[in-house]
Amino acid sequence: MSVRKFLTSDAVHNDRDLELNSQDITKVLIGDQDKTVHFKGLNKEAVGNLFSTRAKIAEAMNIGPSHLVQHISNAISCPKPVKITDKPGFRKNSVPVDLTALPAPKYFPLDGGRYITAGVIIAEWEGNRNVSFHRMMIVGKDTMAVRLVPRHLYTMSELARSKGQELNVAVCIGLRPEVLLAAATSTDYGVDELEIASAMYESSFKKPLEVGRCDNGILVPADTDYVFEGRITLDRMNEGPFVDITGTYDEVRVQPVIAIDKAWTADRPLFHLLLPGGNEHYLLMGLPREPMILRTVRQAVPRTHAVCLTEGGCCWLHGVVSITKNKEGDGMNAIMAAFTGHPSMKQVIIVDEDIDIFDDRQVEWAVATRFQGNRMIRVPDAAGSSLDPSSDGTTWKIGIDATRPLNTGADKFKKAVL
Repeated sequence: MSVRKFLTSDAVHNDRDLELNSQDITKVLIGDQDKTVHFKGLNKEAVGNLFSTRAKIAEAMNIGPSHLVQHISNAISCPKPVKITDKPGFRKNSVPVDLTALPAPKYFPLDGGRYITAGVIIAEWEGNRNVSFHRMMIVGKDTMAVRLVPRHLYTMSELARSKGQELNVAVCIGLRPEVLLAAATSTDYGVDELEIASAMYESSFKKPLEVGRCDNGILVPADTDYVFEGRITLDRMNEGPFVDITGTYDEVRVQPVIAIDKAWTADRPLFHLLLPGGNEHYLLMGLPREPMILRTVRQAVPRTHAVCLTEGGCCWLHGVVSITKNKEGDGMNAIMAAFTGHPSMKQVIIVDEDIDIFDDRQVEWAVATRFQGNRMIRVPDAAGSSLDPSSDGTTWKIGIDATRPLNTGADKFKKAVL
């Protein structure tokens, strides 16, 4: 069963012939990002805006939207084993290797080429498994350039390179939200993200996540739509430009080359299109960071209720945290803890429990009526996000304590209700 099962009843069906080297697909996806778009007018069917709202992600995971952060947090804290099946759905069809035939578009005019944007790479090295998101630029029928930031897959690739070896990988496209979210988590090296995905899946569906084995031994989710078995080679080439999460172009870098050896698909596969800098990109990248912020702030302020990385801040650079103070100063402590939980964040607003942090107007109202400039923390020359175009290597961080005081006079900060 592929991601086709997540097509909602209100999905838009686009039957027009679209040009992969133009921005036709991008224009359709940007039109209404809340709507899932099912592309049929391509050589192969594709889907975009599939998990572009918290509600759609939650529904696919069989939970309520308000439970998302805790659901992810529980899985990170208590991973569960996967179940290996001998007949995974992705192996239904062995197909010729031809990446150029995929419905992967050139999303923006200055992109370095056509990109796979919803691709998750699974690799194993010396007993450790890693599952992570990576953008991949198609450069030939069996060749892609992959962007590796200096984290776990980069580490595995460099360890293999130091021994003159290639790193076996599986590139997966068309995955359940549990796997996508697990692939975007920041965990200790050696933690198996497939087991984090399995914990989320088992919590909702009372059975472990099923996986199947590629010919190179890599385990991948059984119901993946497309699986490409390959190797991160010793070759490198220019990758980019590419529009990243902020909607601005990331720079060209010399990056590793992946060579693809085999390809499989499920029956009637759907190719997942992740709009760069779109709402789905925001959520799948930002949501897994919210449990980290929640955990660190709760260590400083026990009654921490909710965390949100805001869409206006690309679900990466700006956040809001809701707390109930036990004592004055808790708002300031929450600010410092939040930056520890997500070092890429450069602005955080702390609000009281009566503010809906998912309502931008309520958050701004709290800042307007409960905040003065002397309750702001400014942190100069801190390490921030390389995705922030305003950063020159370091960044200024700002924390805003928009909580009402606990002392006499606090009543004047309460909003009137009927």
